[in-house]
Amino acid sequence: MSRIARLGRALAAPFRRLGEAATRAITSLPWLAGGASPSQVSAERAVSLIPLFACVRILADSVASLPIQLYRRNADGTTARSSYVPQLLFAPAVVDKLFAWLHKLVVSLALRGNAYGLVTQRDDFGFPMMVEWLHPDEVWVDEENPTRPVYYWRGREVPRADIVHIPWFVMPGKVVGLTPVQAFARTIGVGLAATEYGLSWFDNGGTPPATLKNTGKTLNPGEAEEISDRLSARIRARKPLVFGSDWDFTALQVNPEESQFIDTMRLNATQIAAIYGIPPEMVGGESGGSLTYNSPEQNTIYLVTVTLRPWLVRLESALTELMPGREFVKFNVDAMIRTSLLDRYTAHGMALSQGWRNRDEIRALEDLSPLPDGQGQTYGEAA
Repeated sequence: MSRIARLGRALAAPFRRLGEAATRAITSLPWLAGGASPSQVSAERAVSLIPLFACVRILADSVASLPIQLYRRNADGTTARSSYVPQLLFAPAVVDKLFAWLHKLVVSLALRGNAYGLVTQRDDFGFPMMVEWLHPDEVWVDEENPTRPVYYWRGREVPRADIVHIPWFVMPGKVVGLTPVQAFARTIGVGLAATEYGLSWFDNGGTPPATLKNTGKTLNPGEAEEISDRLSARIRARKPLVFGSDWDFTALQVNPEESQFIDTMRLNATQIAAIYGIPPEMVGGESGGSLTYNSPEQNTIYLVTVTLRPWLVRLESALTELMPGREFVKFNVDAMIRTSLLDRYTAHGMALSQGWRNRDEIRALEDLSPLPDGQGQTYGEAA
């Protein structure tokens, strides 16, 4: 049997089991889709708001682009990087590779507050090898007993062992995380309304784009309308406009700030950035302070420390639960902080001479293969 056929059968098996699972009672709502009640601002519409899209993009792109490394806890309390790479960390789904898989995970968390995965393949020891992310609107959780929640997908109960649930912001006594789009629907709605109003303003004109005044004759409404149509046609055709002796043409210039579009959008961008912990100046907002950095490295360190670290710790904890034995998962944030070549090599030299990194560990940071015969495993200057 071909690899594609085996993967197809493995993916279909959990879905076939769902067909045999008990359905929930009709008194349990919602029934048809199994998802949460719709908010006044849908996630699909909310993501059309540029600051919100930018926040989600920054989070998803940043997390998905980081290398994932597997470590092992030794019996003596030390940790070491594992040479074993489980399938879940390089081919976690039938279609998606690791980058797309992590990207979908973060997008689901950022927009819906929850990520639900269905385990579709396990190894011989029962540990997940493949997890397919489900659309969160198709999942409903009975959290009446928060210590033993019951999961439903498209109206059918899914065995708890086959569900990977990663929530974002969870209230005590709850299992399902808050949905940002629902929790902050008013803030997001203000941005959407301002965007639509601004589009209407500039499309239709809050004020006429120009005035055409005849100083020698009083025009009736019909004549004025005809002249206006002719003038508009010439402007759209980008053709020269010929004036008579008594015409006075004045183009009007309206400052957009007077309509408060820019101020409103900037304030809304700052508020949305605050929801996701993104530096507001990265999404069109204002920081409101004097905290600035002079180098890309310092900006990246700030982004990793303030914004990404809580997301990475949450995902590391969830993925570690899927690993066997004493293995645990960590994202390599050093790959995101790219210093100058001289600074990086100087830091490598200090780490090697002081004995807290060996040559192979340093070579791994530079995407180089280990030295042969274990030559790079010695710590300190003797290496």
